[in-house]
Amino acid sequence: MPVYDYKCAEHGLFYELASLDNHADPAHCPECDTLSGRVIIMSPAFLNMDKEKKQGIERNEAAQHAPQHSNAETRAENADKLKHGCGCTHKKRSSKVMYTADGSKMFPSMRPWMISH
Repeated sequence: MPVYDYKCAEHGLFYELASLDNHADPAHCPECDTLSGRVIIMSPAFLNMDKEKKQGIERNEAAQHAPQHSNAETRAENADKLKHGCGCTHKKRSSKVMYTADGSKMFPSMRPWMISH
């Protein structure tokens, strides 16, 4: 049986064993015997978490049940971006290939143990 947290208005928190069937039922305070409701206590790790991480977790939880799908507009915008390039500054490297008199390839600045094909 799991241990659940309960809070008495007069004496504060206490812990009781309860079956899974009775998890929502109130428990009697061990000191004053009054019925006390169950409380859910958050872990300190969650309370001390960064704001950005909490927002990310909330966003992921929302997306779990209602995922966002791209529509035709979004696909058209992305296709337009790809036509004009991604905007990054990749430079194409010039080839270091040289050809010998007999027509075979030679890579003077590359690894000499590599065999050309």
